[in-house]
Amino acid sequence: MNKPSCLSLALCAVMTASACGGAGWNPKQPPSQASPVAGSSKAQATVARFLAEEPKLKRYFDSAYGVAVFPTVGKGSMGLGGGYGEGEVFLGQRRVGTTTLLHITAGLALGGQAYSELVFFRDEAALRRFQAGNFELGAQASAVAVEAGVSSDAAYDDGVAVFTMTRGGLMYEAAVAGQKFSYRAL
Repeated sequence: MNKPSCLSLALCAVMTASACGGAGWNPKQPPSQASPVAGSSKAQATVARFLAEEPKLKRYFDSAYGVAVFPTVGKGSMGLGGGYGEGEVFLGQRRVGTTTLLHITAGLALGGQAYSELVFFRDEAALRRFQAGNFELGAQASAVAVEAGVSSDAAYDDGVAVFTMTRGGLMYEAAVAGQKFSYRAL
C-alpha cells in the first residue's frame, strides 16, 4: 500500500478547511434572532454582525424609517483613490430597492480596506431624497465606526446616520464624505 505524500495530505487539509469554512456557523451571530431586514443572506449576515458587535444599533433599526445595507465596500488609495459597494434598501423589513456606493478620495489617504456600511434614514423625506438618485454625503458627513462603540448621542445629520465596520485591510482615512449613491427600485 502506498503511503500518502506530504503534498496529498496538504491538499486534503486545504480541501477540508475550505469545505468547512463556509458551513454557516458564525460565533458572533446571535442565536436564532429574526433579522431586522428581510433581504439577501449577505444583507442579513451584515446586519447580524453589526448587532453582535454593537447591540445599541437595534434602536436605529427599531426607529428608522428605512436603511441601506452595504455588506462590502472596497476602497483603495494612494493619495487619490476610490471605492465601490453594492447594497439593498429597506423600508421597515421589506426590501424596496438596490443601491450602489461610489467613494472618491483625494488628499492624505494610503492603503486598502474592505468595510460594511449601514445608512439609516430617520424619516420618509430622508429616504425620498436618497431614492431620487444621485444622493451624496457632503464634506461635513461622518460615520460612526462600530468598533469604537455607538455613543448614546450618535445623531442623525440631515436625516441620515451612517455606521461602518471594518472587514479587513488597513487604511489611513475614515471619512464618508464624497460618497455618492445611486438607487434602483425593485
